[in-house]
Amino acid sequence: MQDLHALVVEDDPDISSALVETLEGAGFRVTSARDGREAVGAAQADPPDLVTLDLTLPHMDGIEVCRRIRESSDCYIVIVSARSDEVDKLIGLEVGADDFVLKPFSPRELRARVAALFRRPRSNGGADDASATAPHVPAPAQPSDEPSTINCGAGLVINSARREVQVDGAIVDLTRIEYDVLEFLATHLSRVCTREEMVLAIWSSALTHDHHLVDVHVANLRGKLRRHSDATWIHTIRGIGYRMDREGSQEGRRAGGGPYLVARIDSEDWARGLDF
Repeated sequence: MQDLHALVVEDDPDISSALVETLEGAGFRVTSARDGREAVGAAQADPPDLVTLDLTLPHMDGIEVCRRIRESSDCYIVIVSARSDEVDKLIGLEVGADDFVLKPFSPRELRARVAALFRRPRSNGGADDASATAPHVPAPAQPSDEPSTINCGAGLVINSARREVQVDGAIVDLTRIEYDVLEFLATHLSRVCTREEMVLAIWSSALTHDHHLVDVHVANLRGKLRRHSDATWIHTIRGIGYRMDREGSQEGRRAGGGPYLVARIDSEDWARGLDF
């Protein structure tokens, strides 16, 4: 990770020092900011490849900082916060964060999570300025006998070579992790995938306890697919994980409606801890 720039956004001096030391030990060039406005300015002046971000900050909260950084940068953002509510995790991930680490954090776990993020390729949909300065993280080589296009039925097509998802020809705008979740399920069509194996495949072995990360990203993924079609590709297997099935023909369906009842899942459901 040499020559990569990390921005630490944390108002507590002791925690900030611990984060700086951890990331410098991982090979990053590290700068720090103590409040939200300073963080946004620092990210614009010296675009980072990684941001660790507290949620409770002076002048501007971490959610707004994340949103503003994400407007112009495709850097990896890891929220490091003592706020453990599922709603906080959900909102943070929705505005563009890649991961969520609870305080007090383990330096070893943080380094493992960061390493897992940088093993994943960046999406092609990042901001132009960010993609021009960010380091290239190559995608794993595609096996010669594995097709680069996955047809999931009902108009959903995944192009693995381009990391692009379309429904009836319209591109679905997904985050890096949402794409990884969808591609993992699509490459295991009609098979139940446990939350643990999804975490192992998409994040790292250090995160096997944090299964709600999977739930958050599946919920976001379902919502984005639902904007393009009423088809239901991803099914919840309660207490275990998820299964993706190839949907039938589009005949008899109509966009945004049809005979399929889709449940609305919002932040209140998460606050009640529903397993969906």
